[in-house]
Amino acid sequence: MVQSSRRMSFHDLLPPQQSMLDEVLASLGQPQKELSPKFFYDARGCELFEAICSLSEYYPTRAELSIMRKYAGAMARMLGRDCTLIEIGCGNSEKTRALLKELEPRVFVAVDIAQAQLEASCNALADSFPHMRVVAVRADFAHEFNLPAAELGNGRRVLYFPGSTIGNFTPSEARGFLARWAPLLGPGGGALIGVDLKKDPAVLNAAYNDAQGVTAEFNLNVLRNINHELNADFDLIAFRHNARYSAAEGRIEMHLESLRAQRVTLAGRVLEFRAGETIHTENSYKYDLAEFTALAQTVGFEARANWTDDDRLFSVHYFTLP
Repeated sequence: MVQSSRRMSFHDLLPPQQSMLDEVLASLGQPQKELSPKFFYDARGCELFEAICSLSEYYPTRAELSIMRKYAGAMARMLGRDCTLIEIGCGNSEKTRALLKELEPRVFVAVDIAQAQLEASCNALADSFPHMRVVAVRADFAHEFNLPAAELGNGRRVLYFPGSTIGNFTPSEARGFLARWAPLLGPGGGALIGVDLKKDPAVLNAAYNDAQGVTAEFNLNVLRNINHELNADFDLIAFRHNARYSAAEGRIEMHLESLRAQRVTLAGRVLEFRAGETIHTENSYKYDLAEFTALAQTVGFEARANWTDDDRLFSVHYFTLP
């Protein structure tokens, strides 16, 4: 589906609902039940994530925003004005605005799975930057999809992946993601990527277990979304949020723990849960600067620069392709 206005076009490349059902059933059928974090982001999930970003315990958004505000000019000079900027997981685009003001790209492509937020953000950006063509693409960026090539223009292509969302992938998946994007970016293309840094586990655990319980509600919302979209009957009060940092894996793991033995019906299937059994809903890998640089280099990206906030909580890396 393609919708166009004078300065913004919308392309819906998301597979049909049956694909969601198949994926959810397959994921919940594994020995370690799991759900993809992309299913967090219905309208309520987007609202809750916005609330998380303003919590005192949740440092990543503030730290990354401080980097963008301080170094956007330097980034723009390296990326090259008039490029085609392709953002993955656009959210509310607050960090993106700092970059766009300096970069002034001719074409801005935003890719996200949450349609309402994607359209709202892209319409707002089209109004704020009237000389920039805005292309909104609803897609699951964890899998392959084809961008609308005719709308990308002839400028140098730069991938922008903020928010440490790349940390939701395992290192192997992150390498695969970058390898898939390299041919689209082409020789001389670039990638600007936000990466959360390793730090005191107490800081990490607090960030994902806030005192107000917003992150817990966000985690549980994945079950509410599946109830709504797939006519399941998860009892949300029969599960609780469980997030913990694994130093051995270098990641935060988020789970939903079943508080009792129970049965859940989904599309005519009965799913059995033991008391204490968990659904693994998200990983958030943390890296040091050298670790993430080495990861990107294994698939052909060349490190050009990195920036951190004053407290060295977060980083933004810039790579190019030969």
